[in-house]
Amino acid sequence: MLLLFTTLKQNEAAPDKLAFSDFMESVGRSEIEAVTIEEGHIEGKLVDGRKFTSYAPPTVITSEFLAELKQLGIKTDVQPPDEGGFWRQTLVMWFPLVLLVGLWIFFIRQMQGGGGKAMSFGKSRARLLTENSQAVTFKDVAGIEESKTELEEIIEFLREPKKFTRLGGRIPKGVLLVGPPGTGKTLLARAVAGEAGVPFFSISGSDFVEMFVGVGASRVRDLFLQGKKQAPCIIFIDEIDAVGRHRGAGMGGGHDEREQTLNQLLVEMDGFESNEGVILIAATNRPDVLDPALLRPGRFDRRVVVPRPDLKGRLEILKIHTRRVPLADDVDLELQARGTPGFVGADLQNLVNEAALLAARRNASRVGHEDFENAKDKVLMGAERRSMIMSDEDKRITAFHEAGHALVALLTPEDSDPVHKVTIIPRGMALGLTQTLPEADRLNYTERQIYAVIRYAMGGRAAEEIVFDHFSTGASNDLQQATGWARRMVTEYGMSRGLGPVSYADSGADVFLGRDLVSRKDYSEQKAREIDDEVARILTQKYAEAKALLQEHRATLDRIAEALLERETLEGPQLAILLRGEALPVLRRAGSGSDAPSPRASAGPRVVRDEEAGRASGGAAIPDPEPVPS
Repeated sequence: MLLLFTTLKQNEAAPDKLAFSDFMESVGRSEIEAVTIEEGHIEGKLVDGRKFTSYAPPTVITSEFLAELKQLGIKTDVQPPDEGGFWRQTLVMWFPLVLLVGLWIFFIRQMQGGGGKAMSFGKSRARLLTENSQAVTFKDVAGIEESKTELEEIIEFLREPKKFTRLGGRIPKGVLLVGPPGTGKTLLARAVAGEAGVPFFSISGSDFVEMFVGVGASRVRDLFLQGKKQAPCIIFIDEIDAVGRHRGAGMGGGHDEREQTLNQLLVEMDGFESNEGVILIAATNRPDVLDPALLRPGRFDRRVVVPRPDLKGRLEILKIHTRRVPLADDVDLELQARGTPGFVGADLQNLVNEAALLAARRNASRVGHEDFENAKDKVLMGAERRSMIMSDEDKRITAFHEAGHALVALLTPEDSDPVHKVTIIPRGMALGLTQTLPEADRLNYTERQIYAVIRYAMGGRAAEEIVFDHFSTGASNDLQQATGWARRMVTEYGMSRGLGPVSYADSGADVFLGRDLVSRKDYSEQKAREIDDEVARILTQKYAEAKALLQEHRATLDRIAEALLERETLEGPQLAILLRGEALPVLRRAGSGSDAPSPRASAGPRVVRDEEAGRASGGAAIPDPEPVPS
């Protein structure tokens, strides 16, 4: 830019410089055409078109001098003094140089900044939280009292260490929070940050490893260095399985950069140098994939299990989440807690939020019992899809399919969970749903209960065969769930009479967990065929039992299906009436009461892809085939 500026200035035609005596001679010879006079500075134009400049002493520029120029026919222009002339000339002269220097400084700083950013990759990204920056306390945590007590003791360690060390005790170096997703592990850590009264560093396990080699280990060193400077303090690593996964030869375990980061973490937690006053709290829902060296005492001295809340815990959690929600008089939180077994804290928070949104949608001033029930149905079974158009044939198949599920569960009350609701209104990915809810928290499954679950899953397909003498794709998910339960009975639970009390579960873990390069089986191909045969036998036997139950109570099956076609949704008490052979109360029309049928689209072609219907039409809400171990 400087070169361009200089070139343009040079390309301009420079005026001739005349001495004042030469200027006066030119005036006398009438060679001047026009002049402009400004404070003794004379600029003019000769008759031949050339430009010139000259300078006259201010005492010479008098009225007589100007009159003489006028008499000679020279066009004369006198300009007032230019106060900014000096600064203009200075700017024109120095601007290119200043611009060049500015650009040079800018690029130098950019280069230095780039180097600084590159070096900053090795700095820890942990956020330092103070006591004032955290609004969450242990008063906001409920349903996990034992876990809360363990962490409250850690805080007491930091506040009064002599109370425990006077008897030779040692403050735990690490606490590992273990539990299913949504149980409140991170919430517990936030409560610790709010009440610890010491510096609290928070970081995610995924914040260590980056695109540059060595960054992860460098960040671990920097994190603990900051912790030592702020000791006593707490360091919280969320989702530690992202960096603490088992070291091995598997497809997910041979990452050298992640292993280097883990090695540095192991050294910092319990290596040659001690980190007194630094307590590490970590959270994960996959403790099975963590490296054994990370879990040993001296690193994580305590493993705090954060379980799913029981009935009392769910009630306390609901009370916390409804503190700012105006509730109607008909809302019984204990009833809601009983109707949500297996829900974790995040599920209950979502339930309360959905109920509040439903109440707001109908412009209510308070959240009522019906809002909670509708919200629970939405959470458990999915949102209603009332815009879907189903033909009469599809409705009939779905009605008998769901009636089969419900009736099998109703006929085996000693082993099956009570039926909560049956609907043929499409929800989520399903064309219909049957929902069962246990009366109490289930901690274990007996053999008879698992058989009841399989019969319940087969009830829909059996009803289709009895009524229509053919099958639909609606039972695909039911078959998957039933097969999963049957295979676990044979391979994991030792519940097969033919194969005996032997575990045939795969010994090799998933190759992506980083333990083994391949997944292997510790039994022969012959034994694998026997396992498949035993699984098929269990499924066939329970299908036959479900079919026999429905054939024996065909009239009840028809009553439930017809009631579903009429009302679209049946509650547990209504199903009990139909099971006794009694008639339901007369259905009131729309606008006359709560028993009015829901508005539905008229019969017509079903607007749904075949593969979607094949995945989920007429599904039953079957328990997850992973019961909590006793």
